[in-house]
Amino acid sequence: MNHENYTSSISYDKRLYKQDILGSIAHVKMLSKQNIISSKESEQIINGLNQIKSEIETETFSWNENLEDIHMNIENRLFEIIGKTAGKLHTGRSRNDQVSTDMRLFVKEETINVVKAITKLQKSILKLSEKHLEIELPGYTHLQRAQPILFSHHMLAYFEMFSRDTERFLQTRNRADVCTLGSGALAGTTYDIDREFVAKKLGFSKISSNSMDAVSDRDFIIDFCSSAATCMVHISRLSEELIIWTSKEFNFLKLNKKHTTGSSMMPQKQNPDYAELSRGRSARTIGNLMSILTLLKGLPLSYNRDLQEDKERLFDSLDTLLSTLSVIDEMLNKMKLNTKSIQKAVEDPELLATDIADYLGKKGVPFREAYKIVVEIVNYSNENNITLREFSLKDYQNFSNLFNEDVLEISANSSIQSRNIPGGTSTQQVSDSIKKSKIILEETIEKLT
Repeated sequence: MNHENYTSSISYDKRLYKQDILGSIAHVKMLSKQNIISSKESEQIINGLNQIKSEIETETFSWNENLEDIHMNIENRLFEIIGKTAGKLHTGRSRNDQVSTDMRLFVKEETINVVKAITKLQKSILKLSEKHLEIELPGYTHLQRAQPILFSHHMLAYFEMFSRDTERFLQTRNRADVCTLGSGALAGTTYDIDREFVAKKLGFSKISSNSMDAVSDRDFIIDFCSSAATCMVHISRLSEELIIWTSKEFNFLKLNKKHTTGSSMMPQKQNPDYAELSRGRSARTIGNLMSILTLLKGLPLSYNRDLQEDKERLFDSLDTLLSTLSVIDEMLNKMKLNTKSIQKAVEDPELLATDIADYLGKKGVPFREAYKIVVEIVNYSNENNITLREFSLKDYQNFSNLFNEDVLEISANSSIQSRNIPGGTSTQQVSDSIKKSKIILEETIEKLT
C-alpha cells in the first residue's frame, strides 16, 4: 500500500482557495506597507496570485497531491509564475495561522449563506401559515390527539425554531470574526508586521490576543457544526411530521410527486423519500459535531496535525444543511393539504375534554376535581360507545349539575378561539404572531447586509 499521500488534504481543502489567496494578498500588502518587501515585489506576488485564482476558477490549474495542501499548491505555482520572489510571500507567517485565517473567512462567509437559506424557508412557512390561517388541526402530545389548534399555529412553531437557528449562526459568525494571521507557528513573528491592517483588509473586526490559542482554536468550527446539527434536528422533526401526515393513517397532506419515489416491488407506493432523507441526514451533522469534539478533546497546545481533520466535517455539515434547507423549502411550497381528512380528525369530540374541564373550573370547581369528573365522562363515553358529541345535557348533568345548555356549544373552533392569550392558538393570536414574525424576518435580513 502506498502511503505517500496519507498526509495530503488537497482533495478537500482546495475549496479554501479564495480565502487563501485573499489572505495572502492582504498579507503581502501589509509586508509592502511595512517595508518588509518592496512595492515591486508586492505587485509581482499579487499579480501572480490573481492569475492563480483565475486558473483555478477556469479549471486550468494543475493540482498536485504531493504538495499536500492548498497553501503549498498555490505557493508552488506562484514560484512557477514569478520565480524566486514567490519565496517572500511566506515572510512572517506560518501555515498554522494561515489555515486558521482561511477557515475563519470561510465560516464567516458561509454562515451568511446558511442564514439566507433559513430565512427563505421561514418565508415559506409564513406564506403557508397565511394561506391556511384558519384550518383547524388536532394538536398532539405523545403522538396522541390532545387539543384542537390551528395548522398555522403548528407551522409557526417551526418558524420559532429556525429563528433560534439564525441567532446561533450569527453568533457563530461573530466568534469566527477574529483575525489570527500574524500569530505565526505558535509564538508570533519577529517581523514588524501590522496585524490591524491585515484584519481590516480581510474584513475582521478584531485580532486574536494569544498566538498559541489563535493557531489551535477551532471553537468556531464546533459552533458551526453544533448550529448545523441543531438546525438539522429541527428539519428532522418537521420531516417526521410530513412523513406521518402523508401516511394513509393520517392523510393530512400530499407531497408533490417530485418529492416521492415508487417502490421497486409494490406498484401502489409513493414513498416520502425526500422527507426521510432530510430526517436521516441529521445523523450526519450530529456525527460531524461529535467528530470535531472528539478530535479536539485531547490536543495539547498548540497546533497539531490532527486539526487537518476539521475541514471535511465542516464542509459536510455545511453542504448537508444547505441542500436539505433547499429541499424542505421546496417540499413545503409544493405540498397540498387534505382539508377533508384534517376536518374529520379535528371533529374528534375527545379533543374537547380539557375545555369541558375548564368549563367546570370557571364555575368554581377546583380544576383537579373538574378533571376527575371529565375522566368519568370520557370513560362512560368509551364504555357505552357514545361520543361526547352525542352527549345530551342530561347525560352531562348525570356527572355534575353545574352543566348547562352552553356546554353543548363547545366545539373545536370555540376551543381554539378561547385560547386568545399571547402565544396561544386563537386566530387573533396567530395573525399577530405572523405580523411579528415578518418583522423578525426583516430584522434578520437587515443584519445580513
